[in-house]
Amino acid sequence: MDLAERSRQSFLPSFLYSPSPAARTLAVDRILGRSLVSPAAEVGSTSPTPIVAQAPNEPGKIEMYSPMFYAACTAGGIASCGLTHMAVTPLDLVKCNMQIDPAKYKSISSGFGVLLKEQGVRGFFRGWVPTLLGYSAQGACKFGFYEFFKKYYSDIAGPEYAAKYKTLIYLAGSASAEVIADVALCPFEAVKVRVQTQPGFARGLSDGLPKFVRSEGVSGLYKGIVPLWGRQIPYTMMKFASFETVVEMVYKYAIPTPKEQCSKTLQLGVSFAGGYIAGIFCAIVSHPADNLVSFLNNAKGATVGDAVKKLGLWGLFTRGLPLRIVMIGTLTGAQWGIYDAFKVMVGLPTTGGVAPAAAPASEVAKLKAAP
Repeated sequence: MDLAERSRQSFLPSFLYSPSPAARTLAVDRILGRSLVSPAAEVGSTSPTPIVAQAPNEPGKIEMYSPMFYAACTAGGIASCGLTHMAVTPLDLVKCNMQIDPAKYKSISSGFGVLLKEQGVRGFFRGWVPTLLGYSAQGACKFGFYEFFKKYYSDIAGPEYAAKYKTLIYLAGSASAEVIADVALCPFEAVKVRVQTQPGFARGLSDGLPKFVRSEGVSGLYKGIVPLWGRQIPYTMMKFASFETVVEMVYKYAIPTPKEQCSKTLQLGVSFAGGYIAGIFCAIVSHPADNLVSFLNNAKGATVGDAVKKLGLWGLFTRGLPLRIVMIGTLTGAQWGIYDAFKVMVGLPTTGGVAPAAAPASEVAKLKAAP
């Protein structure tokens, strides 16, 4: 099997995965001009042991970048996004009301007090059903398509440029995935905001969705799609690119042991920490659009201009931001922890790590030309 065909099988396949350890070791050795064998093999072992990861081709294992791999990533995305967003429904409820009615919901603590007084404990979980279903659908598309587009763009770039411009690939892959994910999320988000910010509108999704459609039509469910893209696409680009970068830096500078030799518990801890740091950046870059989404979905017939006029530029960037930083940081850390835990459970490696250096294009060409 030549290098070009192997490159179509996995992301940077010559360095990460190959069904044949011997062929992989020889190819990498010829490209990089060095031996990739264990110290024991150098001392006198008759069969060299490659120190790169092998493809999971044992019975019961999921082959990387196969249809089952993408299905597993989709399922992991459902679990990570749906459950975590549902768990922080009380925080989201207070945040949305602070954005819509700051005179009444003046702070985080007073916001919880107002909700408790007016709606009781059950009021803290208003809108949990559209939250669970909407963000489960979004998570399925977000993580599943991210893995797909990351490999797709890497294959287009080739091994050398995929390694050189890996951050651009993370950004492009996550943006492409989020465009699709938000189409799935938008109707649920519209109903959720209306249920949470207008007491008496509906109890939840079952009666809120028909009432919303009767009032504004099916197209009204997608009234906030452009602001939603404005909020979620920068958010997701930051979420994936910063996570991949932070995790790579942790394994490169903070942990002396190669990732493959670290325990799964440590790897999942790195995933959570990287996710939390990424979540802080996500909250900041996407917050203005989050205010717009809440305003537009709460007020019938409202426009972006109305929102800017009422909230002001400062309010657009800062109203509800401290709470959202706490919420999104925790949320994103938990999402990456759950997602990678699911991948580990089905036999896949955790996301991210130190990327191996790519071979120069001239050396790759020589290898392809070799018999």
